[in-house]
Amino acid sequence: MKDVIDVMALQNNRREKRLPDYRSAPGHSLATNFIFECGIKLGLQPATIATAAIFYHKFFREADKNDYDCYVVCTACLCVAGKSRDEPVRPRDAVNVAHNSINRGAGPLELGEEYWSWRGAVAQAELLVLRLLGFSLDTPSPHKYLLHYLRSIQEWFPQDQWRSAPVARTAMAFLQDFHHSPAILDYRAPHLAVACLTLALHVLGVSVPLASTLEDDSAWYSS
Repeated sequence: MKDVIDVMALQNNRREKRLPDYRSAPGHSLATNFIFECGIKLGLQPATIATAAIFYHKFFREADKNDYDCYVVCTACLCVAGKSRDEPVRPRDAVNVAHNSINRGAGPLELGEEYWSWRGAVAQAELLVLRLLGFSLDTPSPHKYLLHYLRSIQEWFPQDQWRSAPVARTAMAFLQDFHHSPAILDYRAPHLAVACLTLALHVLGVSVPLASTLEDDSAWYSS
């Protein structure tokens, strides 16, 4: 039994070492990591978390990064993204998750000065984000396009082949990863979805059945 406990303790220590230390990170270097970590802890859907990352990139394409607290703005972007995608985030949950992610091992904040300071800062940041976005929260989601393309292409595969190759999971992972870069703003949602699907097929070495019968040399999923 002691051996099992020792192994579990070792695994927990390794897990803790892998977690980023946001307090010592320079500038905004881990900002999108923070968004994704907090979004997962809050139980948000991948598309909502990705939308928060887009709002963050849009905000700091216009604003000076030296003028704002990185993690307060990230938390505000998660709250705004939740509202825009009908997946609202409770302010107290957002504040506690953000605070715990920055201060590893800390418990939930009591309803005291520190909590209300955090909550007030996040609320103000939400207004700033909304203003800088022009109160336009209608962001085309590449996730919707990718899901549509995956369903379309799945029909071309035998069921056993589709299940054995994690095309959908790989393409979605590529799409999520690209949201860490501000370059995500430079491309249209359908193009992002096709690019991630194509990359997944190439990386997995999967050929689409019947693709050789197409008259055009380039298929839509490899544009």
